[in-house]
Amino acid sequence: MDLFDKVSEDIKNAMKAKDKVALETLRNVKKFFIEAKTAPGANDTLADADALKILQKLAKQGKDSADIYLQQNRQDLADAELAQVKVIESYLPKQLSVEELEAALKEIIAEVGATDAKDMGKVMGVASKKLAGIAEGRAISAKVKELLG
Repeated sequence: MDLFDKVSEDIKNAMKAKDKVALETLRNVKKFFIEAKTAPGANDTLADADALKILQKLAKQGKDSADIYLQQNRQDLADAELAQVKVIESYLPKQLSVEELEAALKEIIAEVGATDAKDMGKVMGVASKKLAGIAEGRAISAKVKELLG
């Protein structure tokens, strides 16, 4: 079962369970999936890799929104946003821990032969591809700077 079908099935389950947060979140996710499927050149298909990118983008947007709400002392809105992020993250692959990320990046740095901050571009190019979906770009970038700095 691909991600599109899984989300559709989980919408039905959320309705039956009267889970408003999951229902609202999954309907929003499905809306983005349908937009991607009907985009010009998509041929009415949505690969799981593309669906994962959409989910990652939505999770990141939710976290960013929650941060803004917290800066404005709106804990209620931040909690609602984070509850939705939690639903979205349940569809994403498990993220690397800080230690796992560091080990993977050290391996990539050795692989490309990077020695200082000037080589950050080379490392980021490889790391972004290898760690796509399992580590946030911001976290990768910060850790590479730390390791090469």
